[in-house]
Amino acid sequence: MVSTAALIVAAGSGSRAGSGPPKQYRRLGGKAVLRHAFEALAGHEAIGEVRIVIAAGQEDLFREAMAGAGAAEPVAGGAERSISVALGLEAVTAERVLIHDAARPFCPPAVVDRLLGALEAHPAAVPALPVADTLARGAATLGEPIDRAGAVRVQTPQAFETAAIRAAYAAWRGDFPTDDSTVARAAGLEVALVEGDEALAKLTWPGDFEAAERRLAAALVGRTGLGFDVHAFAPGDGLWLGGVHIAHDRGLSGHSDADVALHAITDALLGAIGEGDIGDHFPPSDPRWRGAASSRFVEHARALVEARGGRIDHVDVTLICEAPRIGPHRAAMRSRIAALLGLAGTRVSVKATTTERLGFTGRGEGIAAQAVATVRLPEDS
Repeated sequence: MVSTAALIVAAGSGSRAGSGPPKQYRRLGGKAVLRHAFEALAGHEAIGEVRIVIAAGQEDLFREAMAGAGAAEPVAGGAERSISVALGLEAVTAERVLIHDAARPFCPPAVVDRLLGALEAHPAAVPALPVADTLARGAATLGEPIDRAGAVRVQTPQAFETAAIRAAYAAWRGDFPTDDSTVARAAGLEVALVEGDEALAKLTWPGDFEAAERRLAAALVGRTGLGFDVHAFAPGDGLWLGGVHIAHDRGLSGHSDADVALHAITDALLGAIGEGDIGDHFPPSDPRWRGAASSRFVEHARALVEARGGRIDHVDVTLICEAPRIGPHRAAMRSRIAALLGLAGTRVSVKATTTERLGFTGRGEGIAAQAVATVRLPEDS
């Protein structure tokens, strides 16, 4: 069987995409753009290895984006895309290679199938789509129209016999090309065209990221999780609630900081994604969590949602106690919880009630909290 590798070029600066990190490291649906591109190719049964080319100084961004993905050590790229491709090709040992831009995070398996099928009869193949819009030259004003007859939009990944494209790059003497098929054609290679896909649209401008988020959101399904927690009062001069320290004549008893609100939220998030409960992830028998800030538990649950390609839509928490009064601290709690979850404050609700002096909370023996979290996950997650 002919071996196949994928080479993802992720060494650009992405300056046109707006402020923030380079676009390949910006997040879509909780994952870096690069990780989406990697998982799309690594998940194809015909692709045996995936190598990634990154720019110098982006090592930490790479490690954060690809943590747990099983990616090989990255290849150091160059100042231009074509230099990065040539350097990446040196690390490829497979007989066939698909060269792909990290800025095209959604690669349908069917496109890979078509490309590899075309390589059975050609040394190179690229996906392309017809041009439907009117084309014209222009700067400040509209110029002459350009004949679009026979024009196509060329996409990536582009597929090659590895030895052929490596030799083509070695022989290239022109300016820096932005496309691998240009180098292949200059070396005399016949490049087959296969049907591309709108999903392969390149992320270039800020609006492209908004469209990509909408695309991901359309493929998510809603799930709801419920959390409940109780902590008894204990001697102290204050307590943590909703990530906010409140002065009080007593504290709360617990292995961690006993933030009953954040514990309930953590359980709600874990329940929504079917990941057990807070005790499974932070067992009270483990001394590492003695006195730990409960914000760590919430951030852990949030990271699990994001790792599954999900997003948190809303969190609603109700505190049940006679004292302390929650009203003066509600806004600060909402703000803190929203920050921990990466949400707008309008997507977090904090409420309080009493039990009319009934039960352990009514007797002032402790505080209870219940929380509901709404998340969206990929349908097969």
